[in-house]
Amino acid sequence: MIELHDIVKTYGSHKALHGLNLSVPSGEIFGFIGPNGAGKTTTIKIIGGIMAPTAGTVQVAGIDMARDPVTAKQRIGFIPDRPYLYEKLTGMEFLQFTADVYGVPAADFRTQAVSLLKMFALADWGEELIESYSHGMKQRLIMCAALLHDPEVLVVDEPMVGLDPVAIRMVKNLFRDLAARGVTVFMSTHTLAVAEDICDRIGIIHRGRLIAEGTLDDLRRDIAGGAPDLEAVFINLTQSPADNPGQGAAA
Repeated sequence: MIELHDIVKTYGSHKALHGLNLSVPSGEIFGFIGPNGAGKTTTIKIIGGIMAPTAGTVQVAGIDMARDPVTAKQRIGFIPDRPYLYEKLTGMEFLQFTADVYGVPAADFRTQAVSLLKMFALADWGEELIESYSHGMKQRLIMCAALLHDPEVLVVDEPMVGLDPVAIRMVKNLFRDLAARGVTVFMSTHTLAVAEDICDRIGIIHRGRLIAEGTLDDLRRDIAGGAPDLEAVFINLTQSPADNPGQGAAA
């Protein structure tokens, strides 16, 4: 469902991604983790069609992003780490705007919008201006908008930022339900416990390269002597004596 082939991204003289190759099938929740500056957000933006790679190809649902970007983007729901919204619109007006962009039939819009607002505990706020929303409410509204057109692929950057524990549980269950229906969920996160809890497979990116990929059990076994959890795997693979002078890799 998501295919990245030899993706390179450079910013001037800095190479952010070094020939990234990745395949994520339908119905999988894929966790994408790495240190700050490793290339996670760059990869997310390239998958979402927000940024073009310097080299390489991106396919979403079998559609080449460079050749047919509009059709490819129509298959994607995108949830950024920071919600950028038109704050002088009401929540319902913003969803109507989103529906128009994605071509959601007018006959379906109201039912879908009301259902999503209820799901994300925003039913009482649909007619209120977005500027009156808390950060967590804005994040939930962005999730409503991302799901409004029933995407085949959901691309998520730090989905749990600003959410309370009840909302976090709801989002985790939602991702599981979407995956069970065949939706591909590509999730970048710093919250390793969330990745450990819900992801079918996990990829670890470091300095622009995918250095490990597999199920949690696969990653744990690949560490010499084994590793008790994802945090230990992450530290072992991303912290070397060169990164932390005087400190070896974690066991």
